[in-house]
Amino acid sequence: MSRRSSHLRRRTAASPAGRPSCPCGLAEAYEECCGRFHRGAGAAPTAERLMRSRYSAFVRRDEAYLLRTWHPRTRPPGVDFDPGMRWTGLEILDTSDGTAFHTTGTVTFRASYRGGVLHERSRFERVDEAWVYVDGDFPEG
Repeated sequence: MSRRSSHLRRRTAASPAGRPSCPCGLAEAYEECCGRFHRGAGAAPTAERLMRSRYSAFVRRDEAYLLRTWHPRTRPPGVDFDPGMRWTGLEILDTSDGTAFHTTGTVTFRASYRGGVLHERSRFERVDEAWVYVDGDFPEG
C-alpha cells in the first residue's frame, strides 16, 4: 500500500499556537512533534514519522537521536555534520508499509538544503517494537 503527499512546508511556517512549526514540515511546534521523540518520550509510531524526526534531528544536529534510531547492523560510529549545511524543507513523496501492522517500510522524500536537494528512498525496520533507519538509495529523477 502506498500513500502520496505533495505538501512541502518550510521551517518558517507557524504552528496553530503561533510558534514556529517543526522542521519536519508538520504544523505542530517542534516540542510537541519531533522534539518528544528526540527527548525519548516514546518512539515514532510509523516509518514516516521516524523519517520526519530524523530529518529534524539533522536540522538540529542531534547525533545521539540519529544513532539511537539507526539499525545496529548499518549504524556508523558517528555522524559528521557539515557546518555549512542548512536544511530548508522536507517533502514526503511516497510511503510504503511502515505502520504498526508492518515490520518494514520505505519512505521516499526530497530534503532541500541551501544550494541543492537530497532525493532518497529510505528503508526502515522495526527492532524491539521501534522503527529504525536501515539504509537508503537515491532514485533517479
